[in-house]
Amino acid sequence: MSKPTSVFTILPEIEQRTIAKNKTAFAFLTNTPITPGHTLIAPIRVVASVNELTDEEWQGIRALTMTIQDALKQAYGAEGFNYAWNQGADYGQSVPHFHLHIVPRTPSDDGITDYEPREFLYRPGSRESTPENELAAIAKELSAKINS
Repeated sequence: MSKPTSVFTILPEIEQRTIAKNKTAFAFLTNTPITPGHTLIAPIRVVASVNELTDEEWQGIRALTMTIQDALKQAYGAEGFNYAWNQGADYGQSVPHFHLHIVPRTPSDDGITDYEPREFLYRPGSRESTPENELAAIAKELSAKINS
């Protein structure tokens, strides 16, 4: 039986956008950021919902959350964060691989202004995709901050 995959595990551009990894999870930049540095954290194992995560995977996601949060503070001067995930295709989950959104916030950003989750996490056509080469450069910069 083959191991489940998702676009997060098979697309080469995700690897180029990866900022950090640990034994159970990885963090990478989204291609449609709400604010600069908008990062996704997913378990390495492909599961659709938070309910399917093991305790070890959840701990790995939490550890990466702290690491990414620190890097985003350094890189962008983030003072706060929005964290969220969508669960279920009818509720905004476009990739059936659990992923936590980390949106860095600053007082002057144009980030989330409407706190309806479907409006700020799943806005098809309302945000342009960032070019892959730009995302790869940002990922490299954030990764360097984490590894310094």
